[in-house]
Amino acid sequence: MNRERRGNLAESSEENRGLKKLYPSLVEERQLWRAGFDRVAGLDEAGRGALAGPVVAGAVILQANTRRTGLWAEVQDSKLLSPPRREELSLRIQEQAAAWSLGEASAAEIDACGIAPATRLAMRRAVEALSPSPDHLLLDWVQLKSLNLPQLSFTKGDLHVVTIAAASILAKVHRDRLLCQLHERFPAYGFHSHKGYAARSHLAAIEKLGPCPAHRRSFSPLRKDETLFDRPA
Repeated sequence: MNRERRGNLAESSEENRGLKKLYPSLVEERQLWRAGFDRVAGLDEAGRGALAGPVVAGAVILQANTRRTGLWAEVQDSKLLSPPRREELSLRIQEQAAAWSLGEASAAEIDACGIAPATRLAMRRAVEALSPSPDHLLLDWVQLKSLNLPQLSFTKGDLHVVTIAAASILAKVHRDRLLCQLHERFPAYGFHSHKGYAARSHLAAIEKLGPCPAHRRSFSPLRKDETLFDRPA
């Protein structure tokens, strides 16, 4: 069963106060727990729009009937958090989640099959790495139709669903570390600062040096017919 939800998610009255708009809820997880699903996994990705490095997916399962207190009241979409805060929350998520995992698809795999299929590949790898295996998935935008699992897909799920937000933090922290490792191999590109995205300094380095093995050759402006450094003067 694949279902999709777009737009704003309903929220319980107990969570509809103060600054709650900045924080996701456990409404979706609770509904599934009440329906008998005990291993609900939230999934999200990091690095989909970058010019270099892998796309990384995170997956998080909470204990059934977890309450939105402590860590789970602090989790947010990774994009709203500072790097030190993401690092802190990532460690706590790994310690307190019932299960968590990561999956990757490399730059070469992205070039071979395209970013959307590669994103699904990374997510599928994250699901397959979970132990125990999930019995229901909550995803940010993507659907994994190749998996025989019930699932829900949300627009901006990392803003609304706790397990998806937690997965976004794990994916972002892990991918940032991978890009810092790439910086050690290819220091001229500054991967440690822009994490492979199209920052002005990154584009200037590509124009000057050409791409390195970590770059996604299928992405503009790295495609051969659009490469900055191959254009005639």
